[in-house]
Amino acid sequence: MTDSSSAEQSHPSVLEAAHGTRIAYHRLAAARDGAPGLVFLGGFMSDMGGTKALALEDYARRHGLAFLRFDYQGHGDSSGRFEEGTIGLWADDAVAALDNLTEGPQIVIGSSMGGWVALLLALARPKRVKALVGIAAAPDFTEAMWGDFSSEARDAIEKEGFWRMPSDYSDEPYLITKELIEDGRRRCLLGGRIAVRCPVRLLQGMEDTAVPWRTALRITEQVESNDVEVLLIKGGDHRLSGRPELARLFSILDDLTGDGDSGGDHSPAS
Repeated sequence: MTDSSSAEQSHPSVLEAAHGTRIAYHRLAAARDGAPGLVFLGGFMSDMGGTKALALEDYARRHGLAFLRFDYQGHGDSSGRFEEGTIGLWADDAVAALDNLTEGPQIVIGSSMGGWVALLLALARPKRVKALVGIAAAPDFTEAMWGDFSSEARDAIEKEGFWRMPSDYSDEPYLITKELIEDGRRRCLLGGRIAVRCPVRLLQGMEDTAVPWRTALRITEQVESNDVEVLLIKGGDHRLSGRPELARLFSILDDLTGDGDSGGDHSPAS
């Protein structure tokens, strides 16, 4: 394995994981000692080349922090087919990436579905996850989708094993499979206590049409950590990738990494 040196590098490095899985990633080495690294966990049908991932890589580089971004199986440059993916499979990818591509304590930053994966990762590796940051975190979103589906969509999933769901965020429909729904149901978290005890920070837009802002409050209630803060952004949408939202994210990371008094410029790089 070789490390990626910058966001501009066209060819990612590859982690050979279990069962022949090839996880594509970009990684920065730490330039200073004693600070936790950052791991970005992307959303459903997204990839590691998105605005937030690259902005976080730039933040990490400016602050001398280790940083990792990667593609789940069936996403971006990684192997596998998206329609064969499940929440459990993608959470396993995150565990493999954390175990093999990072050292020491890490702050995991999960966007949308990545927030669910981040919670599962913190449960699987509590000694490695120093803190968790959710950006429109969407635990249990497959159950929420199922509840919103029409009878026609449910019938298609039950009888044919899949349904092509139109997306507000992509020209391609989301292929929702029966296995995705059933696996998600086995991994739901919001129905009981969540044994995550590290600091948790949740950034949530109040105009998010994909994840209701009250989901952030439910996460707050269910995690066992007492160190939980929620930042609700009035008018904020699901992406939360504009300059003001990224600046707020960077301020959260300043506090969690010990750079809270740095007084640096939090504007994303142009």
